[in-house]
Amino acid sequence: MTDLTITRLGHQGDGIAMTETGPVYAPRTLPGETVTGARAGDRIPAPKIVTPSPDRVAPPCRHFRRCGGCALQHASDGFVAGWKAALVRDTLARAGIAAEIAGVSTSPPNARRRAALAGRKTKKGAEVGFHVPAGHEIVAIPDCKLLHPRILAALPALERITRIAAARGAEVTLHVTEGPDGLDLAIDGAKPFDRDAMLALAPLGPGFARITWNGEPALQQLPPARNMGRARVVPPPGAFLQATAEGEATLVAEVLETVRGAARMVDLFAGCGTFTFPAAELAPVDAFEGDADLVAALEGGARHASGLKAVAARRRDLFRDPLTADELAAYDAAIIDPPRAGAAAQVAELARAGLRTVAFVSCHPGTFARDAAVLVAAGWRMGPVTVVDQFRWSPHVELVTRFDRD
Repeated sequence: MTDLTITRLGHQGDGIAMTETGPVYAPRTLPGETVTGARAGDRIPAPKIVTPSPDRVAPPCRHFRRCGGCALQHASDGFVAGWKAALVRDTLARAGIAAEIAGVSTSPPNARRRAALAGRKTKKGAEVGFHVPAGHEIVAIPDCKLLHPRILAALPALERITRIAAARGAEVTLHVTEGPDGLDLAIDGAKPFDRDAMLALAPLGPGFARITWNGEPALQQLPPARNMGRARVVPPPGAFLQATAEGEATLVAEVLETVRGAARMVDLFAGCGTFTFPAAELAPVDAFEGDADLVAALEGGARHASGLKAVAARRRDLFRDPLTADELAAYDAAIIDPPRAGAAAQVAELARAGLRTVAFVSCHPGTFARDAAVLVAAGWRMGPVTVVDQFRWSPHVELVTRFDRD
């Protein structure tokens, strides 16, 4: 075993040491550290820290050593914020864009209000938690520092539900979302839902607003509505929602500041209305979304909301059928929040459109840089970028910025 020096972190948060034969990856290490350990190909799975970085801290969670839910608890908050800001800045620089980072907004511990947990039935009961890094073993997480307290309080109930839902030795995925009316649980990979499962599940209902079983409704105490601006929206089971209330508030505030003063707006990849309804307090909004269930949620929220300008929800696959530059001429501001794949086709139309402002939210710096380069090449000016860290202690990065054109 030879001592190696970590020079930087990769996009997954692993430390990278350069050797004559190429890069070697060492998880849970930091730049500047000297490490040693047995190699397995191009990895050191269990590195020993010879010389620690001054940015190394004691992990706040007792589960961190085994759990794969977090990757960066060994690094100070300041280091992680700086690393994520640099990741965004460097990714944009490779696309030829010099970015100003306005700041990093990091959600606090125990703020994650949605998670996909693994559940497995065992001889003695059930296991519920996160997988070990790059493995299938499940780590129980009763003292998790990531998840919302209401999700943690429901772990015993989720274990009992796993015993009902999973075949012996098989695994289910428990998509849990915390909301004002209780938890919204969507179970994937479960056994067929039958009368025995229904009877066993009923006593576990308190605390859950809705339970969905392999995509089908199994139990509902209350519609799991949540506030989006002045609207009350019931998302479909397993729908994408911003991971923390704090992160959502930052994104919404930045988007509203960008579109303020617009006379008519379009919201592209609108989901179930995270930005649509706050923006509709300022001006009419046409919201476009490809998923029929999300469009129905948008329509339901708009139908019962008061104090808003007109909201129109329209179903459209913006990957295959983007709004054209001619169609975009009806608006003077756009909001766009695409999935990780970005929005190449729609951005090509935005680049040619006569809009004055675009509020751009992204959950993937790489595809954002690609799309931003198209806008910049067409004469748009990119504003300062706010990095939003909703997935604390993970390598995941989100951002929001604005584009303007005279």
